Amino acid sequence: MSVAQEFLKANETYASTFKKGDLPIPPARHVAIVTCMDARIHPARALGLEEGDAHVIRNAGGRTSEALRSLIISEQLLGTTEIVVIHHSDCGMLTFSNDDLRNKVKQELHANADNIDFLPFSNLEQSVRDDVAFLRSSPLIPENITVSGFIYDVKTGKLLPVD
Repeated sequence: MSVAQEFLKANETYASTFKKGDLPIPPARHVAIVTCMDARIHPARALGLEEGDAHVIRNAGGRTSEALRSLIISEQLLGTTEIVVIHHSDCGMLTFSNDDLRNKVKQELHANADNIDFLPFSNLEQSVRDDVAFLRSSPLIPENITVSGFIYDVKTGKLLPVD
């Protein structure tokens, strides 16, 4: 059985008792979360979220520049008033450079990725500060939107504030 087939089977069980089809489109807690796609992070469990509470935007590294389009939609059209940026310990984005990945793509796929910034970083806390600063200084995110940054520790499950 493929993973997609496993998902369909699991979804049958989930849908059979699903009772939250009437939730409103805007998130109840008026928050958008930008975090990494790392499979070790379960934002709902780690943050005490239920369906309908928050927009959770995930990408490699939890980079805000890549999430900007979604954040604008979240704030402008769906009423979010707060953004939480969460990067995490032991992140794969700390393990390569743009040149490393561009060369791998050339070798493995025989394709050119020279125009792609994969947004790696070498300092975890600084990456959070940079992403928070990016949003706070963006003319596309209003000044009244609260933006905060954290590091999620994948070993302990704890959320650590970054100033």
